[in-house]
Amino acid sequence: MDPIGVSHIPYPRKKTRIIHVGEVPIGGDSPIVVQSMTNTDTRNVEATARQVKRLADAGCEIVRLAIPDMDAASAFSQIKKRTPVPLIADIHFDPRLAVASLEAGADGIRINPGNIRGLKGIERIIKKAKERDAVIRIGINSGSLPKHVLAKHGHPTPEAMVESALETIALFESLDFDRIKVSLKSSNVLHTISAYE
Repeated sequence: MDPIGVSHIPYPRKKTRIIHVGEVPIGGDSPIVVQSMTNTDTRNVEATARQVKRLADAGCEIVRLAIPDMDAASAFSQIKKRTPVPLIADIHFDPRLAVASLEAGADGIRINPGNIRGLKGIERIIKKAKERDAVIRIGINSGSLPKHVLAKHGHPTPEAMVESALETIALFESLDFDRIKVSLKSSNVLHTISAYE
């Protein structure tokens, strides 16, 4: 029995490449990793560092922080110095925030390619992630799929989400970057499950 009383049932796992978020291995035969996200204002260094520590004490192995602006990106380095687990910067829209967060010590970033416009922004993020040996989580949301994918599928279907993910993975790999995690999300839970399947 595990700590919450659920017995472990052996399910076959798809073999994947191992990547590291800081010192934490993900993929391959590595154990499944617990990740959570703070709900503090990241610009508040004290409150955010305190919450990260509480999450780590509860067994969280990786913590994600929202980076809505440059002030939050600037606070990241101070938070990083005070926390015991790898930190992920959650970025929306502005590639400069991703680059600044990586420079501030992020072990990885989460971007939604549907919200990052233009190849140049993606190239800048990947260049900095390579320099920092950081991972990038490609977060595909059904509500922000590329227009050409939506036009092809008619609406945000599971197939549209998968196509968007595969296009983004191909782009990253063409830029010689493979330290990738992928997440797919829809407000329709069954669409999310179907996309993963």
